[in-house]
Amino acid sequence: MLLPRIYSIAALFHVLVSRHRRSVPGPRVRSGKAATAPSKSPDHSPAPATDGFRNAVNLGGVRVDLLDAASALEAIAARAASAGAPVLGVCSANLDHIRHFGVGGRWSGTLESPGVEWLTLIDGSPLASEALRLTGIPWPRLAGSDLVEPILEEAERRRLRVGFLGGSEQAHRMIKERFAVERPGLTVAGWWAPDREVVTDDDASRRLAADIAGSSVDILVVGLGKPRQELWIHQYGELTGAKVLLAFGAVVDFLAGHIKRAPAWVSGHGMEWAWRLMLEPRRLARRYLVDGPEAYWRLRRDSGTTDALAHRRLNGAPHESAAFSHAAGSFVPAREFADVAVIVVSYNNADDVGPLIASLRAETADQSMKVVVADNSPDGRTMAALAAFPDVIAHGTGGNLGYAGGINAALREAGPADSYLVLNPDLRVERGSVQALRRRMEACGAGVVVPVLLDDDGSVYPSLRREPALLRALGDAVCGSHFAGRPGWLSEMDYEPESYKYAHCVEWATGAALLIDAGAARVVGAWDEQFFLYSEETDYCHRVRGAGFSIWFEPAARMWHERGGSGTSAQLAALMAVNRVRYVQKHVGAGKAGLFRAAVVAGEVARLGFPGHREALLALLNRRRWSSLPHATTGDSVQHVPAAGAVVIPAHNEAAVIGRTLESLRGVLMWGTVEVVVACNGCTDGTEEIAAGFAGVRVLRVGQASKTAALNAADEVVQGWPRLYLDADIEVSAGAVAAVFAALGGEGLLAARPAFRYDTAGASVPVRAYYRARLRIRGNSEALWGAGAYALSEAGHARLGKFPPLTGDDYYVDRIFSPEEKAVVGTDPVVVRTPRSVDGLMAVLRRTYRGNAEQDARDGGASMRRRVRQLAASVRGPVSVLDAAVYAAFAGAGRRRAFFSGRPPVAWERDETSR
Repeated sequence: MLLPRIYSIAALFHVLVSRHRRSVPGPRVRSGKAATAPSKSPDHSPAPATDGFRNAVNLGGVRVDLLDAASALEAIAARAASAGAPVLGVCSANLDHIRHFGVGGRWSGTLESPGVEWLTLIDGSPLASEALRLTGIPWPRLAGSDLVEPILEEAERRRLRVGFLGGSEQAHRMIKERFAVERPGLTVAGWWAPDREVVTDDDASRRLAADIAGSSVDILVVGLGKPRQELWIHQYGELTGAKVLLAFGAVVDFLAGHIKRAPAWVSGHGMEWAWRLMLEPRRLARRYLVDGPEAYWRLRRDSGTTDALAHRRLNGAPHESAAFSHAAGSFVPAREFADVAVIVVSYNNADDVGPLIASLRAETADQSMKVVVADNSPDGRTMAALAAFPDVIAHGTGGNLGYAGGINAALREAGPADSYLVLNPDLRVERGSVQALRRRMEACGAGVVVPVLLDDDGSVYPSLRREPALLRALGDAVCGSHFAGRPGWLSEMDYEPESYKYAHCVEWATGAALLIDAGAARVVGAWDEQFFLYSEETDYCHRVRGAGFSIWFEPAARMWHERGGSGTSAQLAALMAVNRVRYVQKHVGAGKAGLFRAAVVAGEVARLGFPGHREALLALLNRRRWSSLPHATTGDSVQHVPAAGAVVIPAHNEAAVIGRTLESLRGVLMWGTVEVVVACNGCTDGTEEIAAGFAGVRVLRVGQASKTAALNAADEVVQGWPRLYLDADIEVSAGAVAAVFAALGGEGLLAARPAFRYDTAGASVPVRAYYRARLRIRGNSEALWGAGAYALSEAGHARLGKFPPLTGDDYYVDRIFSPEEKAVVGTDPVVVRTPRSVDGLMAVLRRTYRGNAEQDARDGGASMRRRVRQLAASVRGPVSVLDAAVYAAFAGAGRRRAFFSGRPPVAWERDETSR
């Protein structure tokens, strides 16, 4: 470890010879002398913290309270002497804290969830400098090692009882000897030096907390090291009975004299880290030299001012279930609203559904629930077993739609609910788990919450996952399940035991159990059925995160899982490998997917001696084998039965995109029962020639460059019903066309559109934020417009008549039907490619707002007020606040430029960046 020592000595030498004084000297607190923040002038002095700690900034994604030393000491001492107040946890935030708890950190958001109230103080020059930059006011560094002596002095003065948790027994003996001389009036209630195995075990930690509670501690100094000390306090702090818990790291060693404090001139120049690195290079080299630069980058990238809405305290009253009138132990019918709709996809699970349903009945004492089972089984045994439960909604899919297809089928049968709980049929739900999931969702505003999964022997199944990436695929290929402690960038699976002990944000988790917020489900849309089995949950969680929702793990919710209930085979092993590649192709692109595929191939080669891996390797090497792998099969399922109707595509100079749109319709063209017409209006760029190259496509030439003229001209020549009106840059699957046509074949429904997803790959940050906010607005997700595709039945078209000469045909069509007469059909979503640049988005918005104004003029501004209310209602957390602000800014700019730009509008403004 010579290099860290040389590095530290060089850094200290630089401080000695430097004449430059830092703008934030970082005053330290001496025993009995509370330093205050220096001020530039009376007008720039820190605002008094009248309520203890309310002024704050966001530093790297961590809410950090802005206090001077005197205010911090008073807040801590007052809380320690109070009765009935929430438990207070105190920590000092440095770069290591940002790495663990900031944006992108493993425990991001964990300390903001319900439980202990946190006072987070500035520690470290980078954070102090960033706070100065954001506020214009210099704030002092308040490290635990500086604060502990004044806190002990105040505890001695107020006769408060202090306890010490962490450090070694030898260090405790040395502190006792020192206190006997220096602090004879201090009451120390107890000393605890547990092994790591104790503080990482739930039962042992609860016993330890009970032991501490028996000593009547007021202030507990916790020195377990970051992040374990903060996580332990948040999980068990309330059980200790302490009023204040100080997460002060190595303070026990400082008090014992094991670690020598840095000289004042070192810490005053922000170089205390170099001093400690020189003294403890083996322990601290990685923290300061490897992890430190990344944390500093996060600090600079993700800091900003904060407000009460975006960073509210999340320690309010527990979520209470909405009132419900059904008897406990029974499920509500599909037509009635429920707190939770349980979605189960079964395949030969006749023996499993009974125990699952029994465990769910116990959960109805806490919330209203309905249970929907979509059965993919080839025989009737599972449906016969479900017949014994008349309050369960059993739906035979008519084939094997796969897991994603089965979920979509069950969701269509489920009816209204506040959330949807997707469960494997071989699960058993431990009592209280559903309510625990819902409480976590309520507290954190999460889109998805997942539980602990336990195997039959009680061991925790490693269900948490990281986003697939090339290095992780290589790590898994080389190591498999060996070397479980390898870095996260070398493993997709999270094997770390502590990850399964504390609530925190995750990237995704196995799809055996997922609680999905109904609002998030509306925004994200249907599950992607190209993933018959495996990777469907990876894809869904990716889309959840892309829509701006978080995914949380809740350890208080526990479910027992018999893995592989649907059976395993060599074909399924091959499908698992292939779907990993499919996923990367969808979300990353063909270029990087090639490298990822090579890494997966390497993993299969390394395991050729095990069952199934030969078939997986052959499938990866020969794409033609993909079609022979397990896939959806149906009897009478509408998704795959040829339908009759027409597809009308108006196109004006769409040569860049018409090919990919018609390529997506090849399955429809093969049916021979659907007319596909491309109405080229005023085309001069070869659109007609490209469209004519697709067998079965009829090209209609319209001289006028007008979309409504093209729509009306196509209506005059096509015969089929229903009719899907499709923009020339929208991709739609055959299954989506069939599902929409089938929905319009019944009574009462006059208009419908398929689900859609935004493809924001390559878009700038503001553009992605705009579309995330747009997806969250409930009215947008329920309207016919916005997807670039809508369909009308013959009766619906009769009400429409001819398309009027307005911009925004889909907006016009949506307004002439009541909510009961139109629907969004849960299908494989159509692909809407968004603008990639701000200028591209502004071009679209200028056209859109001019068109909307033509139609909104008669409602007196009601449409505008409704959209503002819906935007406000879509806000559910810090990310959504920022996205909503971006959305509002774009909307305002788009309206101004649409009407007040001083330039006459062009005939048709559109985005060219996505073409």
